[in-house]
Amino acid sequence: MSTVYIGGYTSDTGGAGAGVTVAARAETGALTEVGTAAASGPSFLAAHPTLPILYAVGEADPGTITAFGADGPDGPERLATRSSGGDSPCHVAVADRWLAVANYGDGMVALHALDDEGLFTGPPLLFPGFGSGPDSDRQRGPHAHQATFEAGVLYVTDLGADQIRQWRVRAEVTELEPLVLTPGTGPRHLVSARTGWFVTGELDGQVHAFDPKWHPIGQFAASGRDSANYPSHIQLHRDRLYVANRGPNTISVFDPETFKMVAEVDCGGDWPRHFAIEGDDLYVANQRSGGVVHFRLAGGVPEPTGHVLAVPTPTCVLL
Repeated sequence: MSTVYIGGYTSDTGGAGAGVTVAARAETGALTEVGTAAASGPSFLAAHPTLPILYAVGEADPGTITAFGADGPDGPERLATRSSGGDSPCHVAVADRWLAVANYGDGMVALHALDDEGLFTGPPLLFPGFGSGPDSDRQRGPHAHQATFEAGVLYVTDLGADQIRQWRVRAEVTELEPLVLTPGTGPRHLVSARTGWFVTGELDGQVHAFDPKWHPIGQFAASGRDSANYPSHIQLHRDRLYVANRGPNTISVFDPETFKMVAEVDCGGDWPRHFAIEGDDLYVANQRSGGVVHFRLAGGVPEPTGHVLAVPTPTCVLL
């Protein structure tokens, strides 16, 4: 058995969940709920790379970030909570002695220093966002959406400003010039690959490909279905690229070398907000239908197993 953590919206943040759901994962891949940790709007989770510490954003205004001890006999134990540094944090990432939070509401990116025990220390470094885009409903201002550490650089997608913001993170933090994308892209999540980078455009329904130096090398539709699409998460696993499509309610599978679609399968619910893959197991958090659906990869293609863990308004799966 291994432990899986599921984040989601709670009643005070527009959802129906109880906080962080804790599940046991059997060898078959089936999940069984074993407990919950009370939290307000823990819409995204991250684990410390070396310590038994779990971090959860609190997606509200003002936002919070909470550290939980993940090795207690009674499930996650709240250790510390502090301001996320902005409004409506929706993503968190951890690397070495830094924790980065993307605050969607106001576009603020916050870097929190961590001590030897994985707890917050000192005031956070705050980096406000600037800019807007052509979508008058979604891009009136900056909206930081995902934080990713890669080779000593912090990358943050900004859906509102059509940017990939970046910082060099060492003992000191240096803000770099943002990468500017095509207006109206609405970058949500990104992933690095051998060939460079892939970015989901939530507003244009495309996957955008870049070389290692962030020169555009192509783009392709995230879904082949004939409906409006708002792509969410993207992940590279083995030799396949996976994308969740909200609207079509599918998971698309691509060859990252040729950009050709290998398969597109129903996600088993409504509004696939996030998914996670480990080995041959893929789990999809279907936000609106309320469930985490298990798939088994066969030749890289997700096949439903029939296992579904009922979780109200799930938004993140952490394996």
